[in-house]
Amino acid sequence: MDLHLTAAKASAEEKAAVDAVLGEPETEREGERHIERDGRVGFRGTPVPLSRDLLLPVLHAIQARVGWISPGALNYASARLSVPPAETHGVASFYGMFSLTARPPIAAHVCDDVACVTHGASTLGSEFERKLGPAGAPCLEGQATWQRSSCLGLCERAPVALISAAGVSPRERVMAPATADGVVSALHDAVRGNLPDVPDTLNGGLSVPQSGRKQLRLLRRIGEVDPDSLDGYQRQGGYEALRRALVLGAEGVIREVIDSKLLGRGGAAFPTGKKWEAVYLQRPLGRPHYVICNADESEPGTFKDRIVMEGDPFAILEGMTIAAFAVGSQIGYIYIRGEYPLAAKRLARAIGAARAQGFLGTNILGHGFNFEIEIRRGAGAYICGEETALFNSIEGYRGEPRNKPPFPTQSGLFRQPTVVNNVETLINIPEIILSGGSAYARIGTGDSAGYRLFCVSGHVVRPGVYEVAFGPTLRQVIELAGGVGGTGRLQAVLLGGAAGSFVSTAELDTPLTFEAMRSIGATLGSGVVMLFDDSVDLKRILLRIAAFFRSETCGQCVPCRVGTVRQEETLQRLVQRQTLGSAEEERATLQEMAQAMRDASICGLGQTASAAILSAMNRWSLFS
Repeated sequence: MDLHLTAAKASAEEKAAVDAVLGEPETEREGERHIERDGRVGFRGTPVPLSRDLLLPVLHAIQARVGWISPGALNYASARLSVPPAETHGVASFYGMFSLTARPPIAAHVCDDVACVTHGASTLGSEFERKLGPAGAPCLEGQATWQRSSCLGLCERAPVALISAAGVSPRERVMAPATADGVVSALHDAVRGNLPDVPDTLNGGLSVPQSGRKQLRLLRRIGEVDPDSLDGYQRQGGYEALRRALVLGAEGVIREVIDSKLLGRGGAAFPTGKKWEAVYLQRPLGRPHYVICNADESEPGTFKDRIVMEGDPFAILEGMTIAAFAVGSQIGYIYIRGEYPLAAKRLARAIGAARAQGFLGTNILGHGFNFEIEIRRGAGAYICGEETALFNSIEGYRGEPRNKPPFPTQSGLFRQPTVVNNVETLINIPEIILSGGSAYARIGTGDSAGYRLFCVSGHVVRPGVYEVAFGPTLRQVIELAGGVGGTGRLQAVLLGGAAGSFVSTAELDTPLTFEAMRSIGATLGSGVVMLFDDSVDLKRILLRIAAFFRSETCGQCVPCRVGTVRQEETLQRLVQRQTLGSAEEERATLQEMAQAMRDASICGLGQTASAAILSAMNRWSLFS
């Protein structure tokens, strides 16, 4: 391919960052790669050509080394990967964590999303402006900066900040709960080269208030077992399910998962066993199959997957390995959101330990089954939680959704049959294999079988992740979390996140099941249960949700690209009482735009961008 590069040249640091991922350009050896361009599978140590799916790791490496991605660095990455520079620029500019303009090497990302707003994020932002200057401006003698951020996925410990310090040994530190003085002090430490890295004790059992209770299944090891200890995991029954799965055989495993009635826990609630079966049935075609763990939980208010990755990473690997055995996959990817540095480190260590003891790699447990897992870090794009956008991101393209059909089980990653499950779905798999699918299906209710994790945050006494068998009411889950916090007077609950629904205090006795939520026009979504007391101005929360979707739309389809902007503008007019015509006409406009986005958007982002907003307007007279 002929590449037409600009005259910009990469610095020695930028070249070193790229070469650390791709190897020296003289040899172009890719000893850590597994996928060739034509989709064939190789294994560790096998030299294969450089391919475009390394672009995202390369961009991460440049950002982490220098603090921003220059035109010269993009040229060098384009030349090494044979990707047109315009496309490299298009990919880099797509993600919020990458900067294409020069900025200081140290940055504080301060969350101002809905969960943090309930815990003083607005006041915190004002303090930063007073102490450090405007957001985005250099501070501390030009060595640092700060900026506002969408949800960072630590809602149970809001407000939150993430500090990144670029360099030869880059550092990332999460501060939660964050204070202005604490963040400023950490920035000074970073300037002096003394910023501690992400602490390995970030969670402990604090984010799992039920820790230690015997009835727990999915969360039973978190806070009780060293997450880095494979031996500790095995002492608690780890990898017994994989051993049983290898005896059952692929068809037996799929049968158990179908019998379990397990529905996906990422929000779409698709039958997991049917998804696996669809990929398995394509094995006679001889095409590579892929398994992906979707760990890009970017829905505001959602943090359960992060806590599992940080506290029980081997459970995810075991669930993925069983899925791979069932569908005939030899390689899997964990796509983890870029704002989860500790989770990424824990998973990387777990993969190394599992490989060293024969639970990953070639001839797993002597059964002739080969499977490897790679980690891909996202870079700040909510849309990449949509499975086809995730495929494009891994492949080195902009994270834009694809039209369906074909569906991922037919044409997914690298256009091959692919199974995509989220973290919570995968950690249910060992439970199903060990207890049996029919026994698992008897847990919960008829249409909502098994265990479910809920992310309880906002104005609640004990925020955190809670595990229940399907069936308790919303009121019971709130009581499990200690009851209403803040003023103690509950105004509203947001279920399912920004793409979910608001419910009123009159609906607290609704069971948290798929069928009961449908009956009141709500959704479980990603398991968000966010409480708002009566001190909160719900209109401002709706504005923040509208701003979130406007910012996160990928812009590929007109209904979503235009609709999310117009939706925010209309809400602004309603809040400011500067309507075009009457308030009733503006509300009708919102309804019409929502219908257009639902009917014509390519993916779920546009289809659900108005859901929470309209649910609140239907339940309360906010703009009368």
